[in-house]
Amino acid sequence: MNDRERIQQERLQLRAEYGKLFDVVASMLFQHDPLGINFESNTDEYEPEAGTILPRLKTCHSVLEVRKMVHEEFIRWFDPEIAGAESKYDAIAQELWDMW
Repeated sequence: MNDRERIQQERLQLRAEYGKLFDVVASMLFQHDPLGINFESNTDEYEPEAGTILPRLKTCHSVLEVRKMVHEEFIRWFDPEIAGAESKYDAIAQELWDMW
């Protein structure tokens, strides 16, 4: 299995596990667009991040923990400079917490 096939398989598994929630989180990240990469046609751009955020949500006990975790994931996927300050993820964290 090549990398592309592996990634597609992982996304299928995440969708099976989380159902519509996976698409909702990916869409929400796309709408908030913390990295400025929303070009309106690349709606799947935040699916990788959604895939690593969702499993960690169950470990969060507050909106502040969600913000910290989301920020950590964006640092992991990109780097601290690109991810920016943790406070940049306030609205995302609140929306995720309310939804969760």
